[in-house]
Amino acid sequence: MRDKTSTNMTAGERRATLGLAGVYGFRMLGLFLILPVFALYSEGLHGSTPFLTGLAVGIYGLTQATLQIPFGLLSDRVGRKPVIFGGLVLFAIGSVIAGMAQDIWLVILGRAVQGSGAIAAAVMALAADLTREENRTKAMATIGMTIGASFMLAMLAGPVLERWIGVDGIFWLTALLALVGIAVVALVVPTPAHSGVHHDAEPVPAMFRRVLSNPDLLRLDFGIFSLHMILTSLFLAVPLVLRDLGLPLVRHSMLYLPVMLGSILAMVPFIILAERRGLMKQVFLGAVATLAVAQLALGLFADQFWGFVAGLALFFTAFNLLEATLPSLVSKVAPVAAKGTAMGVYSTSQFSGAFVGGILGGWVHQHYGLSGVFDMGALAAAIWLLLASGMRKPGHYSSRLVNLGSVQHASAGDLVARLRSVPGVIEAVVVVDEGVAYLKVDRDRLDDVALDEIVARPA
Repeated sequence: MRDKTSTNMTAGERRATLGLAGVYGFRMLGLFLILPVFALYSEGLHGSTPFLTGLAVGIYGLTQATLQIPFGLLSDRVGRKPVIFGGLVLFAIGSVIAGMAQDIWLVILGRAVQGSGAIAAAVMALAADLTREENRTKAMATIGMTIGASFMLAMLAGPVLERWIGVDGIFWLTALLALVGIAVVALVVPTPAHSGVHHDAEPVPAMFRRVLSNPDLLRLDFGIFSLHMILTSLFLAVPLVLRDLGLPLVRHSMLYLPVMLGSILAMVPFIILAERRGLMKQVFLGAVATLAVAQLALGLFADQFWGFVAGLALFFTAFNLLEATLPSLVSKVAPVAAKGTAMGVYSTSQFSGAFVGGILGGWVHQHYGLSGVFDMGALAAAIWLLLASGMRKPGHYSSRLVNLGSVQHASAGDLVARLRSVPGVIEAVVVVDEGVAYLKVDRDRLDDVALDEIVARPA
């Protein structure tokens, strides 16, 4: 029997977490790989225009945003693995369609089908099924990290793969990655003995009203929408500008590598200031302002190589900082029993931003040129900054799940009152059917001894 008090992952939990992280990473890598190369590739496709290029790049976000929450809810009914298998099959089919395309419209269809393989919510729910409450946050963080890692790898590998196998070959490679993902889910990831609803890991219909009526959460949803709108539109222009500045596509990776590594190093001190010094709002607003300045710099220096590179470095420093702080802010702001729902709406907003960024960036490029794309990004960041400035200063809070075992409905109310009386507990919700308590705590004030005493004798 495993030790329920241990915070170390069991072998089964590690296997599930790493397997699902790999599957999620493969899928995101497949979506991101064309980002640094497609604007140039599409110039040779029959019927291509800048607007249709943007639609091809961003259309996956529309189908992803539309289907990810419904597919997550479907996995509660039919099981996690069938939904994940179906999503990966759709992703592989879409990749094959795009790989066979000779015109822009077939690529658009393929990208739309790729996005319809919306497995994010089902993956997170399966991870929750296969990990204990005390290890679930680590599992979710590990899976979430694959998004950033996949994006970085795509920036570096995309131009190189384009040289070796072409963009059509990249689409075929992503189909292969989807098949590898199916094998990993079937052979590596355990099948849970029981699947339940987890308020911290997946959308719960009863919680949508609370999430969608929270002004600060809506500001954060608008923020991730804006960030990915700007990112997607940016890569409709950046490869073309670099080409026009005399840098061949195969050498774009050599530029992205130091820019990405430098931006990660530059953001670390600001993460420390935000999390350890309680300056989250100031750092966050500063990053949004920097994003706007970076966009203006990219437009201003589009004809000067080193000025443009400096603008890219500034952009990615702000981008990576915001990518790291936005999910943390959602976790701090969301009602404790609605964290999974809040993250589901947040993720939907992210993919919606990618779709709008594709079509809007393509339209602006077609009518106002490459510099117009950067100006549009600066305007979007400025609007975001204005809306975000009204956000309340977030507390130094974190989420904690406590396994209570068997809890009677009659005693749940008393247990909630006792948990809320513990110094440092900001919010407490007991979900009897799950046998867990969802807590939002102030880490600096929390009385761990008093909390442990209640957990040891919950009845």
